[in-house]
Amino acid sequence: MNEVPLLAVEDLVIALPPGAERPHAVDGVSFTLARNEILCIVGESGSGKSMTAHAIMGLLPQPQVRATGGRIRYLGEDLLQAEPARMRALRGHKLGMIFQEPMTALHPIMRIEAQIAEGIQQHAPMARAALRARVTELLLAVGLPDPERLRRAYPHRLSGGQRQRVMIAMALAPDILVADEPTTALDVTTQAQILMLIRDIQAARQMGVLLITHDFGVVAEVADRVAVMQHGRIVEIGAVAQILEAPQHPYTQSLIAAVPRLTAAARPLSPDAPVVLAAEAVTKVFRQRSWIPGRGTEVVAVQGVSLALRRGETVGLVGESGSGKSTFARCVVRLLEADSGAIRLDGTDIVKLGRRAMRPWRTRIQMVFQDPYASLNPRRRVGDIIAAGPLAHDVPRAEAARRTTELLALVGLDPASAGRYPHEFSGGQRQRIGLARALAMQPDILVADEPVSALDVSVQAQVLALLADVRARFDLSMLFITHDLRVAAQVCDRVAVMYRGEIVEVRPTAELFADPHHPYVRDLLAAVPGRRWLPAVAG
Repeated sequence: MNEVPLLAVEDLVIALPPGAERPHAVDGVSFTLARNEILCIVGESGSGKSMTAHAIMGLLPQPQVRATGGRIRYLGEDLLQAEPARMRALRGHKLGMIFQEPMTALHPIMRIEAQIAEGIQQHAPMARAALRARVTELLLAVGLPDPERLRRAYPHRLSGGQRQRVMIAMALAPDILVADEPTTALDVTTQAQILMLIRDIQAARQMGVLLITHDFGVVAEVADRVAVMQHGRIVEIGAVAQILEAPQHPYTQSLIAAVPRLTAAARPLSPDAPVVLAAEAVTKVFRQRSWIPGRGTEVVAVQGVSLALRRGETVGLVGESGSGKSTFARCVVRLLEADSGAIRLDGTDIVKLGRRAMRPWRTRIQMVFQDPYASLNPRRRVGDIIAAGPLAHDVPRAEAARRTTELLALVGLDPASAGRYPHEFSGGQRQRIGLARALAMQPDILVADEPVSALDVSVQAQVLALLADVRARFDLSMLFITHDLRVAAQVCDRVAVMYRGEIVEVRPTAELFADPHHPYVRDLLAAVPGRRWLPAVAG
């Protein structure tokens, strides 16, 4: 007799509300998940992979979005027919879920202990002492040090990796773990630790894991099987080696082709190219005062950083979260004030300039921000957002409008979209709008702070190609901040690696990747997900 699969999704259909871009978020999806298996569902934003996960957990935003067909069988039981009380009994006890963004999934004013304990008490009430012991046990199980301290902490006191580990501790279930993009926002070393943790827990508990991702490096690292989704349908499913090494569907082939390679080509730069930006011994210290004398704290975020950028050059600033790279970038554009050191634009130290004296220099250096959702004013039309900078610097309105029209076309958007609002665009389109806003000032230098980290791999490739085109067209210099070494390999002439506020190595990209000198740089390269598969992709 055939064994009943742990999870069987059969012809699942999820309807979207009237007026959506398509009638169904998921249309006829079928797959199975076995015990002790990791199945990765891969696809771009809007492919339906997260909707499928939420349907399994009974978390669809009904009645606007609801399953209208098919079955989701857990050990033979159809979860779509289960009563709400039954789903509450299964969630957290038999079915666990790790959400993509832990800061939105964790309650900001509840201590970690209370958040983990809440789920335990829901399914297996126990005495206070036993509950505290269980919370400590779970924190240790996910590799968190000093659980006695961490259980009393609030989420904002934890790093991104620590918050994701707390989410895993809350989601641990004996049968099925659904992980929705659990490593997307993490740097490479933390990402490697989380993937190893998920794999180890899955093996120890013999769970089935459904891991949703758009990163084929993650797939290469942990998957047993892979399902590729496009427009609500599974277009290809099979063993990980089959999908990665011999993809059959054109969409799968295009996704794999868009994966950034880890190999970097030599990019010779003219030695006569002038230095347009020179940071000299820049230091930034964050101070937190306390009403108790002597209890204030200081964090040295950037310590004595020196870096030069030449005309037409892209220098990558690479490091983990907390390494100081974004703080340094904000000091460069004077969004933060450096405590000491010099930042010279064409020989002028802008650190010493007052607000009024700094004003004309702001047109020379512009920033593209990491989050295309948070960096655009949701109440202003896109055309007004792009034109705002030139208008603030006394550019005539007709000229600002002309620039807006030209720049929207340059970044691949319909100039007629100037009258739309940011929420009407996808993440990749919003990032293009952010780039157009920066270019409207006709700068000499672009500071790009993680501009593609929140984007799907194919959209990421498009934005990187656009940045390369813009740099060549306008002879721009670029300071490119990223935690993804694969991205740095594609766009940077030189790479500077930051660690604990200091630059530990800076060299031409191809040389650094071929023969890293500093142990930290070697660790970063070793932690790139799918590193063993990436050379085969490049070939």
